[in-house]
Amino acid sequence: MSDQNYNGARILNLKSKAQAVGIASEIITAELDLAVEKRAKASFMVSGGSSPKPLYENLSKADLPWEAIFVGLVDERWVKEGEPGSNATFIRDSLLQNKAANAHLMPMVTDHETAAQGASIISSFYAELGPPFDVAVMGMGTDGHTASWFPDSPDLSAVINEQASSIAMAAMAEGCPGAGDFPERITLSRPAIVSARNILLFIPGAAKRAVFTAALEKDVMDAPVRALLDGGENLTVLMCD
Repeated sequence: MSDQNYNGARILNLKSKAQAVGIASEIITAELDLAVEKRAKASFMVSGGSSPKPLYENLSKADLPWEAIFVGLVDERWVKEGEPGSNATFIRDSLLQNKAANAHLMPMVTDHETAAQGASIISSFYAELGPPFDVAVMGMGTDGHTASWFPDSPDLSAVINEQASSIAMAAMAEGCPGAGDFPERITLSRPAIVSARNILLFIPGAAKRAVFTAALEKDVMDAPVRALLDGGENLTVLMCD
């Protein structure tokens, strides 16, 4: 597959992860800078996982008005910050350091016992940032999930509903291999993500490249990452070896 457009989205085949990080950093810094210039603040929605870690570490050194940038999470395991599996902890350690130490992290977990109980509070909290959010960084698992949109999740049809009115929703993933030891999740809904002004999807390695390529021909319930194509020209997919 060569570089191409798909439903308006740019699909870039790059030589290395370093090149992908460089291009993504240029896009993100330009868009966050522009957002602050236009609206006096910017919303930067980020995903966990090892794939974007080098990107966050690189961005942490960027000359940006970080004090006006609000960092939110695309999804989160229903665990408190500081506990194993916390995306918030991962983002503090990888992004909110160096020059980015003054950015504002918006957590995605409340004191409620369950994600279902806390989701409406998080939706109200995140409504202060958008949608539309300025930038969303997405990853993908080898099962074709993105955010906490897992195949076979009983909540999948709700969270990827094109008419979903909630910004954040509970997503149970019991029995879904991609969820690992943390089946209880909270996630941004499909409309909240695909309405972002800029969406960047990282697809590192040949195995994930094959999964994404196959997803283009599958039903969205079997390959939820396909829902990101709703982003059209606002979506950039960065694939690399």
